[in-house]
Amino acid sequence: MAWNEPGNNDKDPWKNKGGKNQGPPDLDELLKDLGDKFGGIFGGKSSNGGKSGKSFSSVGISIALIVAILVYVFSGFYTIKEAEQGIVLRFGQYTGNVEPGLRWKWTFVDRIIPVDIQTTRNLPASGFMLTQDENVVRVEMQIQYRVVNARDYVFSVTDADDSLSQSLDSALRYVVGHAKMDDILTSGREAVRQAVWKELDEIIEPYNLGLIVTDVNFKDARPPEEVKDAFDDAISAQEDEVRYLREAEAYARGIEPRARGRVKRMEQEALAYKEQTVLDAEGEVARFEKILPEYQAAPEVTRQRLYLATMEKVYGNTSKVMVDVEGGNNMMYLPLDKIMQQQSASPRTIVSKPVVQQPITTTSPTSVNGRSDRFNNGRN
Repeated sequence: MAWNEPGNNDKDPWKNKGGKNQGPPDLDELLKDLGDKFGGIFGGKSSNGGKSGKSFSSVGISIALIVAILVYVFSGFYTIKEAEQGIVLRFGQYTGNVEPGLRWKWTFVDRIIPVDIQTTRNLPASGFMLTQDENVVRVEMQIQYRVVNARDYVFSVTDADDSLSQSLDSALRYVVGHAKMDDILTSGREAVRQAVWKELDEIIEPYNLGLIVTDVNFKDARPPEEVKDAFDDAISAQEDEVRYLREAEAYARGIEPRARGRVKRMEQEALAYKEQTVLDAEGEVARFEKILPEYQAAPEVTRQRLYLATMEKVYGNTSKVMVDVEGGNNMMYLPLDKIMQQQSASPRTIVSKPVVQQPITTTSPTSVNGRSDRFNNGRN
């Protein structure tokens, strides 16, 4: 017999009463059946009497509680980046720092503030400022800084970046106000940069901003546009002055060693000449001392030998040939150097054609170098 046939009420899935087909059951009955089943799973009783509604309510609460717990647990996970450091606030009170990585916090209890502590940040500052010599100059400067203490950076002041900006503006105006315009525009830029850095560190130190200034860049300094041309000319003149001074110093450094070297060389040459002269004189004295015994033994022979040696030495260093003319007091010389330049003939042919005659006084052979008189005096 089929379940839908009359009389088979026990197998009717819809549990219709009276064997009549009254359609699908109510929604309340379906929920009660589901409640019975979940109640059996979680330890509840079957749908008998008024306990079925209570079982269904407890199951719903359990499911909602489990879902809420899972959502709460998963909502507590967070990530701190590699360049950051986390500030942990528990009910608004600082409790510590957390390092980079995957972390978990108590949702609605803890609050995490990530702070970048590795990135170098830039902060510009510029404006028209009054110098010590009462001139107006526009200065542009930029600093680089980074966070070194996350807690101080967040809690020491309301806004650490804004406080640093105001401190930079104050330090810059103070330094420019105590400097001359020429120094700011030309040679004193490095001194101004170092002074601003030092003044800025002194200003921010009492506030414990948790920041450190890593560099200060002096980008530009220029006068107002109305007087810019005049200042450009003045700056060009100062640069030329510095360049000329550098060139003069370089020339002085180059010429001084050469002069000292020349002086040293002259001193050494003078010492060498002195030694040479002394040695030559000693050699002459020694030579005459050796010749004296020979002269005393044979005066005439010695005198003639000295005369011939002297003539050989004298004529060996000249390009002229002296010829004694018989029967007169004149001598003729031949300019062999000029003759050899004009003609390419043998020396014998050149000598046979004298070109110039010049009268000179005949010199006695015995008076060469004045030595014969000394020998004669010595002999007599």
